[in-house]
Amino acid sequence: MLRALAKAAAVALGLAGCTLASPTERGTPWSAAPSMHHGRAAHAVVAAGGALYALAGTGARGAPVLVVERFDGLQWHDETRLPGRGVNAPAAAVLGNRIYLIGGFDTVSNVPVASVHVYDTLTHAWSRAAPLPAPRGGHAAVVMEDGIHVIGGGNDRTTLADHDVYDPRSDTWRALPPLPRAEGSPAATVLDGRLVAVGGRSGPADFGAVDIYDPAERRWLAGPPIEPRGTAGAVVYCGALHVFGGESQARGQSLDDVLRLAPAGWQRMPPMPTGRNFARAAVLGDAVYVVGGSPTPEPSHASVGSAVVERYRTACEDMPNDRRQAP
Repeated sequence: MLRALAKAAAVALGLAGCTLASPTERGTPWSAAPSMHHGRAAHAVVAAGGALYALAGTGARGAPVLVVERFDGLQWHDETRLPGRGVNAPAAAVLGNRIYLIGGFDTVSNVPVASVHVYDTLTHAWSRAAPLPAPRGGHAAVVMEDGIHVIGGGNDRTTLADHDVYDPRSDTWRALPPLPRAEGSPAATVLDGRLVAVGGRSGPADFGAVDIYDPAERRWLAGPPIEPRGTAGAVVYCGALHVFGGESQARGQSLDDVLRLAPAGWQRMPPMPTGRNFARAAVLGDAVYVVGGSPTPEPSHASVGSAVVERYRTACEDMPNDRRQAP
């Protein structure tokens, strides 16, 4: 995979903002999945214990969504309620049976918070973990061997390049090498043990950079860029990095793009039926689910959310070899 990523970087770094045409697909990999009970954007979605969980965000008229929903593969259930009065643009990550809801903007005051709330999916109880080193919202979180990495985001003064890791054994945070630039609303995932940050934005500027953090070398590397966007979703599916949707402020548009990183560079795949910003994507079983988000472009992190859920499923073994990445 790393050789493929390096090869893709070498090709695509000369094609900033460009994508390669994808081969013809047989049919569409997209289908409608059951809608959530509560529309939301600027929210968080994670997979835990064979289910998806949708947490926080804003709904109708920008009001906070306090209900946490769980999708069991067949239908959505109202699982619990958030502590407090709600947040938008938090991040979430899963360690074992615990969901960590990290930071965000208070939906009443619009002030960033540092709180970390922990939901135990077995006991259905909330607790607290050590707060972030400083308040932030619009950041991204992923789980790596040493804990939960949180990157980017912003506070009530500026956009951040901060990169911190939470150690659940000691319940402490420590700083790591920052992103190459300050950026809010990046997409992030883990590929071959490396943290991959995709896109992001600061004020009216969107970014198309793909930055790769190597924990062994403790440094960031440049990956193959994409067309600039923020609030996209990113997952590893069928062994390959996929990017879903997001928003282009320059175009004033919520995006329906689906991009897959192949050895030759980025490829366009069949687009999302419903373009969305805050396109929260997560893998459950053999499919990717894009959950909620807003079809209406909105520079604020208090976008009016939708309840739309769409399923992306393809047979990994049927991919041509030049498009499939080994897990």
